[in-house]
Amino acid sequence: KMSEVSEVMTKADIKPKSMHRAKIWSDDVENLYRFQQAGYRDEVEYKQVKQVDKVECWPETGFVKKLQRRDNTFYYYNRQRECEDKDVHKVKVYVY
Repeated sequence: KMSEVSEVMTKADIKPKSMHRAKIWSDDVENLYRFQQAGYRDEVEYKQVKQVDKVECWPETGFVKKLQRRDNTFYYYNRQRECEDKDVHKVKVYVY
């Protein structure tokens, strides 16, 4: 049983090829901002670490609603935009 699990883990262990910083705000940048606040690269890494299939999102905006940090505390986000213009350049956009 253990070997199956580790096999799946290796396949799921996707690493980004490159990274650049966001220049303008978009829905994608907003969600990346939320993942990075919670201590993850992006949705891919979050799903790998937390072993979840789906991330909880706001139905109206599609933005991430809640994330579990590595220390198991939860981050809850508003349905409106949270990443301000002054923070957009801090967001890392990963390319796979």
